[in-house]
Amino acid sequence: MSTGDPDGNGPVTSWHMRLTELGKCQDYFTRLWNERVNAAPGNDLISMLAHSPATRHMGPQEFLGNLILLIVGGNDTTRNSISGGLLALNRFPEQYAKLRANPSLVASLVPEIIRWQTPLAHMRRTAVRDTQLDGKHIRKGDKVVMWYLSGNRDEEAIDNADQFIIDRARPRGHLSFGYGIHRCVGNRLAEMQLQVLWEEILKRFKRIDVVGEPVRTKSNFVHGFLSMPVLIPSRRS
Repeated sequence: MSTGDPDGNGPVTSWHMRLTELGKCQDYFTRLWNERVNAAPGNDLISMLAHSPATRHMGPQEFLGNLILLIVGGNDTTRNSISGGLLALNRFPEQYAKLRANPSLVASLVPEIIRWQTPLAHMRRTAVRDTQLDGKHIRKGDKVVMWYLSGNRDEEAIDNADQFIIDRARPRGHLSFGYGIHRCVGNRLAEMQLQVLWEEILKRFKRIDVVGEPVRTKSNFVHGFLSMPVLIPSRRS
């Protein structure tokens, strides 16, 4: 992997470069927006945004913010869950053996991967008024951080929370998708992607082995990987 970043975290090494790349992203998607807003409504995402009364009057910064949210939410989270799931199965070989013996466990494997990996570690919000939560005083303007990663390891809510167990009784009882009105709108799509992937992997390969330590993304937000060496057999045997 060769990038302009000596730490290997990507080609952007300055604030100026960051703004330049964001500008390119905005220019590209603005062109797509203009093409679709002047055409009949389609079923692609940009068309739906351009024609919906709720989103068609977004300003440039709001449009870019939504794009970045969708790009990260629909890409980084899923691919890091794929890598994290494979790492978990290798670290808990008895669970890998259980899965190979009973591929129908993919249905509960997927939410356990999403819980155990927790691809986005936290979300921060700003309190809009004074309040009290679980005996703690929060003042208007305070920054409040919700650590999904911590909630998904809460022993009071999840038995053996540090363990990777693919046949939990309540596998979807995790916080990786958020909660309430801000629950991830793509949660079913993410689960489907992981389910199809693991169903196909189990058909093709007896196992995939992690053969070295993964290199993790240097981020307190994205809980992910830069690289993870694996050995994939040429056929299922």
